Amino acid sequence: MSVSWLGYDFDVYDPLTTTWNDVGGVYIFAGTNHQNEWAPLYIGQADSFHNRIPCHERWAEAALLGATHVHAMTVPQAANRARIEHELCLAYQPPLNTQLRSLAGFRRGA
Repeated sequence: MSVSWLGYDFDVYDPLTTTWNDVGGVYIFAGTNHQNEWAPLYIGQADSFHNRIPCHERWAEAALLGATHVHAMTVPQAANRARIEHELCLAYQPPLNTQLRSLAGFRRGA
């Protein structure tokens, strides 16, 4: 299954059964909301899904908020990963991305 976030196609994975590849990309910890639509709880980037996702320090928090799946998209270049992560965080304001949300508010003059 795949899901589109801002026109970017992410594959959907079960975090408990997935063996992650040693590739870089952007990922979203997501669960469904009351309308049965995907809701992003945390958005991040990694040089290696294999090294980052299985021991991620925010997964437990995301799961408590309703995350059930990881949406992942391979993005080889670090600069592109950073740009996509930033775009997604600004658009969706996931609750666990407090640092980027704070920066967005500062830029808007909040």
